[in-house]
Amino acid sequence: MAELFSQNNDQCDELGPFKIIHVQQAAIGLRAILVIDNIAKGPAIGGVRMAEDVSVEECMRLARAMTFKNAAAGLPFGGGKVVLYGDPKMDKELKSRLIRALAQALRNEDDYIFAPDMGTDEECMAWVRDEIARVVALPRELGGIPLDEIGATGFGLSQAVEVASQRMNLPIENARIAVQGFGAVGKHAARFLAKRGARIVAVADSSSSIHDADGLDIDQLLTLKENGKPVSDYPGSKALERDAIIDVPCDIWIPAARPDVIHSDNVERLNTRLVVEGANIPITHDAEERLHQRGIMVIPDFIANAGGVICAAMEYQGANQSSALQMIEEKLRRNTGIIFDKVQQEKILPRQAAQEMALERVRKAMGFRRFSSFSCAPRWL
Repeated sequence: MAELFSQNNDQCDELGPFKIIHVQQAAIGLRAILVIDNIAKGPAIGGVRMAEDVSVEECMRLARAMTFKNAAAGLPFGGGKVVLYGDPKMDKELKSRLIRALAQALRNEDDYIFAPDMGTDEECMAWVRDEIARVVALPRELGGIPLDEIGATGFGLSQAVEVASQRMNLPIENARIAVQGFGAVGKHAARFLAKRGARIVAVADSSSSIHDADGLDIDQLLTLKENGKPVSDYPGSKALERDAIIDVPCDIWIPAARPDVIHSDNVERLNTRLVVEGANIPITHDAEERLHQRGIMVIPDFIANAGGVICAAMEYQGANQSSALQMIEEKLRRNTGIIFDKVQQEKILPRQAAQEMALERVRKAMGFRRFSSFSCAPRWL
């Protein structure tokens, strides 16, 4: 039975959120939140993030980031996000049970399309597909374009890095790159950039970080991750504290893990020229302002890491893998160039430039819709 109630929320604004749904089934340990931020451009696409410590407010911020990401990429979709509480490394059978129950609980929420995020993957989306049809990023065997397998987000990230580097007269060849978060996004970004001649000098995962100024062997690192090993098992490396990667001198720093990893207390430690955000909301607003003051260029998350959702949207529309990759390259390179132009011409923060571009597109789409307001009332299932 669903219980409806009203709740004032200071984070509501002209864009949304359109809907907040809390899902709870105590008998199996299911607890989740769906935030549908804005659907003016179409149903919301946003990943299912599995974590133990995400708040409603953070879920709302992540959903808004998806609204901006889809709008900036020119996709006919709105933004949303699901947080499923739990350890992503839990027993596979239990994980399947929770995700299947979540899909069933949200089976009538036609304004939301399931997609993978931190802690979920193509196999998880296959479980969703087995329960309901509203899902993207399916395994290849089910006719999908497997985002993690091909590294769609990391591929897009590498395109943003290339354009930004060209604009900054910073050649990719031999550029020192540090990747914070060597998972589905970070490892592929490192792989694509290493192929272009970049030096991956530091990587970090959830437990530790490693650093080699001469460059790490990306193939060995990928083999470690494929075997479920931490980066600290890299031959000859000395494991450092996980956050020590913030201090590594580099040309390009790529955060590809959790939100708010760079904030006012550690932003001065960054020693780089360019930050390209692979994770969603990885840097707080005040920290981004400080980096801008220091002359460090930051390519915002919903511009740089849009490769995955572009691929997902293309899959949903029936495109093949080569078409999806071509679209990612085209859109990421174009949008990164637009942000540089706006920053230079209008003397504003990169995030402000990106948000203005996305907001213009969302507001125009909202003007075409019959509804003029939204519900900010959470609902329990």
